[in-house]
Amino acid sequence: MLTAQVLHALLDAVGAGSGVRLLDVASGPGNGTAQAAQRGATAIGADISPAMATHACRQYPEVPFVVADAEDLPFGEGAFQAVMTNFGLLHLSQPERALQEFCRVLRKGGRVGLTVWAPPEEAVGFGILLRSVEAHGNPNVLLPAGPPFFRFSDPQECRRVLEEGGFAEPKVVQVPQTWRLPSSDLLIEAFLEATVRTGGLLRAQSVKALENIRAAVREACQSYEKDGTIELPMPAMLASARKK
Repeated sequence: MLTAQVLHALLDAVGAGSGVRLLDVASGPGNGTAQAAQRGATAIGADISPAMATHACRQYPEVPFVVADAEDLPFGEGAFQAVMTNFGLLHLSQPERALQEFCRVLRKGGRVGLTVWAPPEEAVGFGILLRSVEAHGNPNVLLPAGPPFFRFSDPQECRRVLEEGGFAEPKVVQVPQTWRLPSSDLLIEAFLEATVRTGGLLRAQSVKALENIRAAVREACQSYEKDGTIELPMPAMLASARKK
């Protein structure tokens, strides 16, 4: 899984280890929570989707998962020594509110860590797709209101919001990741099936436009073909800080 490639660095950033009580927000299928538990942390996963929490419980029955809203966490003040979210913040309608909640449930000196995508100029899969839509489709289709997807790809903005959320010494680094696909057609399918807003953007295109977008994606991916596999650089931005 592409988004799991950054987990080792994220867990290091929040100090996940023996005796550390850790909350994984927007835990999804539970991979990050389980890896934290494997390091010896007392880890809890939290996701707003009951179906996703149930799936995570089935996949990792030894790890607790709860249904919870990132912007209104059902935990007391100072309940955790570490809070993390892997590609979760960019999907939240009120990310500042979520960061305030992360700060509230952290003990003083506790660590927060979050990942988002690098900007589309560097996260090549996004860049290829968005340029193809701009050239051959309609990039301005009506979608449900949501936060700017690449807002926290900007290190300066990320540090600013963390500091305003009650955190000190924010650090933002880029972590290399590679998206390996057996064919360029699977890039479109992945965005259609596994993303919310980008998938909505594609589904809103006309049949003809979508055909042209697919052709443009195929052509752009040729530059990244290696031994029959498409290898796209898809770096993550990893931000971490401590509670004041």
